[in-house]
Amino acid sequence: MGRLRLSNDFVESLVAGVDMPFYWLVVGVVAVWRITHLLQVEDGPWDLVVRLRRLAGYGFWGKLLDCFYCLSLWVAFPVAWELGESGRRLVLLWLGLSGGAILLERLTGSRIEEGAAAYYEEPPNQGGEHGLLRAESAIAPNDDIRPE
Repeated sequence: MGRLRLSNDFVESLVAGVDMPFYWLVVGVVAVWRITHLLQVEDGPWDLVVRLRRLAGYGFWGKLLDCFYCLSLWVAFPVAWELGESGRRLVLLWLGLSGGAILLERLTGSRIEEGAAAYYEEPPNQGGEHGLLRAESAIAPNDDIRPE
């Protein structure tokens, strides 16, 4: 397989005449992370965001609010629209803002890590029956049969 090669003209057209200062990119990433984190994880003031998530249910909107990666794409679009200029730059800024928010989410470690599954052991069965062991035969062994 060949590698993807970007022509110098394409790269230069993306970065030529970029008037957006770097701090707007940083502010955009932090804003996308903050709004996405609020909608996906937090309760919000007066539990408004919790109510919004309950109202969303289990359909498309509910699934969207459950996935940080998906939600960051949707949140990043209006921010990119506001900060971006046109066409290709807008798409790259949109994906970059979402990717930056995802990286920030991973770096902050704000998500609670799921631990190992809870271990539960049933108490010893007092009835003598066990699901994995064979039950003792009710037929007594026949002493009359002897191998020849």
